[in-house]
Amino acid sequence: MNTRYLALLLAPLFSTAALAAGYTGPGAQSVVTVAEAHKAADDTPVVLQGHITQKLKNEKYEFKDATGNIIVEIDDEDLPPVAFNDKTLVKLTGEVDKGLMKRDVDVDLVEVLN
Repeated sequence: MNTRYLALLLAPLFSTAALAAGYTGPGAQSVVTVAEAHKAADDTPVVLQGHITQKLKNEKYEFKDATGNIIVEIDDEDLPPVAFNDKTLVKLTGEVDKGLMKRDVDVDLVEVLN
């Protein structure tokens, strides 16, 4: 009886749906500039390349690309394992977080590009 319950608990971990990377077809393109992020809907995927220019407060940073600036929120555990500064080119992957008075990017992954 216990084996059956264990199998039921573990089944979702091995299903093909859990291993799927997600939809990548039409309509699933990510926003790629700060200017586009400022206009995007809540939860829109983003992939930005540019520079983190300064730390504002706990887990909040200013990010800049050729099209403008935006505030990004990066959890400490999502920071890269190597040191970087405002001159380091980075790639941020996350989603737009639209509030009543603000729009920023909730970052899930930071990659150092140079």
